[in-house]
Amino acid sequence: MGCYGIGVDRTLASVIEEHHDEAGIIWPVSVAPYHVIIVPIKYDGVVKESADKLAAELEQAGIEVLLDDRSERPGVKFNDADLTGIPWRVVVGDKGLGQNPPQVEIKRRSEKENLMVDIDKAASVLAQKIQEELNLLNW
Repeated sequence: MGCYGIGVDRTLASVIEEHHDEAGIIWPVSVAPYHVIIVPIKYDGVVKESADKLAAELEQAGIEVLLDDRSERPGVKFNDADLTGIPWRVVVGDKGLGQNPPQVEIKRRSEKENLMVDIDKAASVLAQKIQEELNLLNW
């Protein structure tokens, strides 16, 4: 039996074929299952509170968020985040929160460099960057 339509399977396969690297998929924001993954280094105490608060702020801004609350090592979480291809990663840890003012690390999946952002501004910075990417589709 043949099939001549454009189905979800073919569409996703073509997106993955065009948007990947050696670490896995790099979903474009427009088709990503989540826009942001929050990776707490250790999900307890002030890190847990900060990660939960940031997730709530992002969701309130209309951003789709995945919070990695597993008790895995940070390297495992980073590897899994890269493999799943979520476009933006936010790392919340004691080191960044110990800064004055407290900061989180923001990294775009397709880039090597990360950006340190005040935790109070992180939700608005991410919302702005994601909205800019989505606006490119609406020209």
